[in-house]
Amino acid sequence: MTATAPHFGPPPSALRRPLAATGLLTALLGAVLGLLLAVAAPASAHAALTGSDPQDGAVVATAPAEVTLTFSEQVALGADSIRVLDPSGKRADTGAAPRDLHSGSTVKYGVALRGGLGDGTYTVAWQAVSADSHPVSGAFTFSIGAPSETTVALPDSEAGGGLVGALYDIARYAAYAGFIVLAGGAAFVLACWRRGAGARPLQRLVVRGWMTLTAATIAMLLLRSSYTGSGKLGDVLDLDGLKAVLDTKPGAALVSRLLLLGAGALFVAVLFGTYAKREDPREKRDLTFGLAIGGAVIAAGIAGTWALAEHASTGIQPGVAMPVDVLHLLAVAAWLGGLVALLTALYRTPDLPSAAVRRFSTIAFVSVVVLVATGVYQSWRQVGTWSALTGTGYGQLLLVKVGLVAVLVGIASMSRRWTGRLAGSGDAPAAVAPEADEEPEAEPEAEAETAGDPARAAQLARQRAAVATAEKRRIRDADPGRSGLRRSVLAEVGVAVALLAVTTVLTSTEPGRTQEEAARATSAAAGPVDSGPVNLALPFDTGGTNGKGTVRVDIDPGRTGANVIHLWIEDPDKKPMDVPEVKIAFTLESKDIGPLPAVPVRLTEGHWTATGLQLPIAGDWKVAVTVRTSDIDQTTVDKNVKIG
Repeated sequence: MTATAPHFGPPPSALRRPLAATGLLTALLGAVLGLLLAVAAPASAHAALTGSDPQDGAVVATAPAEVTLTFSEQVALGADSIRVLDPSGKRADTGAAPRDLHSGSTVKYGVALRGGLGDGTYTVAWQAVSADSHPVSGAFTFSIGAPSETTVALPDSEAGGGLVGALYDIARYAAYAGFIVLAGGAAFVLACWRRGAGARPLQRLVVRGWMTLTAATIAMLLLRSSYTGSGKLGDVLDLDGLKAVLDTKPGAALVSRLLLLGAGALFVAVLFGTYAKREDPREKRDLTFGLAIGGAVIAAGIAGTWALAEHASTGIQPGVAMPVDVLHLLAVAAWLGGLVALLTALYRTPDLPSAAVRRFSTIAFVSVVVLVATGVYQSWRQVGTWSALTGTGYGQLLLVKVGLVAVLVGIASMSRRWTGRLAGSGDAPAAVAPEADEEPEAEPEAEAETAGDPARAAQLARQRAAVATAEKRRIRDADPGRSGLRRSVLAEVGVAVALLAVTTVLTSTEPGRTQEEAARATSAAAGPVDSGPVNLALPFDTGGTNGKGTVRVDIDPGRTGANVIHLWIEDPDKKPMDVPEVKIAFTLESKDIGPLPAVPVRLTEGHWTATGLQLPIAGDWKVAVTVRTSDIDQTTVDKNVKIG
């Protein structure tokens, strides 16, 4: 029996059009990305600590009544989310739940401290869940009176780490992979190769995608309480913790995903059951339309459970960002999930038609266009500036993702070239084995031999079918065009797996915009840092006899904490000048601190010194020096200096 080899791709003219469009798309991507980053405004996602009172490392003269923390966005705090520990490790706060101190757009919380706290170094440890569902934590210290030794060790790991964090991350990877295979595989069957609904390999692929997504969602729901809380694996089955999770936005999203997966199970059952068995063209067309609409709604709903609970739901323009995120996920599934389905069909099925490859090529191109458009918008929201793109971990990961997408598009162009070669050589006839549903004619001798033995006849029929299928696969695999296409698609899937891994890491990484915003806020709160000791020269005139001169002030090291002060008093001829009394005081007017007085001790003629002065907070301090030259003649001179 002879047949014409199938066409596996579009004609060369049709092939050149997508390639030219892809080149244009790449050029436009660079231009649009540059424009958006150049005019980007700040966004918000992944909360970060932007300030505290007292500040990290500050030394305060007296114990504050409370400790306050300021965040870059809304966070969820529990009753024990902020703890203040004294030098011995005991609780210094009252144990009450944090107070909400919001003012306008400022997100601030505070905890009250116990009375009668002694001097020493205190540790503030905090843990919260940001509005994009990710746990954040940190710790810092401040001192009362003077720094001291402390038995409290700052945590060396962040919230969401450890074994529970690793298991949760694995479940997140699996959830994304399962969704891509489920949605992309089903879309490939409905849009590209409807006869594939009856192919066992594709059936197993899509069903495994559904099972993976379902198992990963259940695992995330059980791990969520421990992931955002204690970090202990033993708390996974804590029913109280599970109940608390169900009351949160991420918990509700996971439960919604499970409900949608129930509808997804019905969709898969109809797709590979009733739909695969339908033969009437009209009935199959109607059922295709219904499955396409139902499948699109289910896929969009499942994608929406990520958009509603993660980065897209916070920050600027959430009403735009969430639909964009849904489109992005659907485009990823259609492209990468379709690639996996195409690879499965190329390796595991003997009769993939050329039309299926052509349809998928079109779907892949449209998916890339959608990915570029939505990806540029998402990058603008999460990065915002060129400095954040290159100077933060999130921005660097994003560049890696862009590079992988470029590699993927390049390999896809190679796949299209293989497709074109197959199309160009598809007119030559080639001998192939009988179709799988054709029964080879039985030899007369074999019929005579098995006429009285039905079991033997059935065995021979199975053997003949196996031989025919093996021969068909041998001829299929011997086709160099098809082998080249399989290799290039396999390479695409390999890069797609790496791209999925980077994308999943990005969803749990603090966006570059937030990292820069937190750094700017901390820098602004801390004030400029001086590079060394502060040196001042203050002319004075008390108005009396020999009342003119200059006082030189050295403040060492000129930073927060303990400082040593030296004062030299000189007459107009630059000679040491003895005076009855000198006083100095420091005031930080922006924080309503001071004046903090220091009484210098005379060391020698014209030289005075004061030790142990504590400057609690960095900022623009006013240094006021009072010089008395007689019983009735004195003056005060001052100057502002920046203390780091």
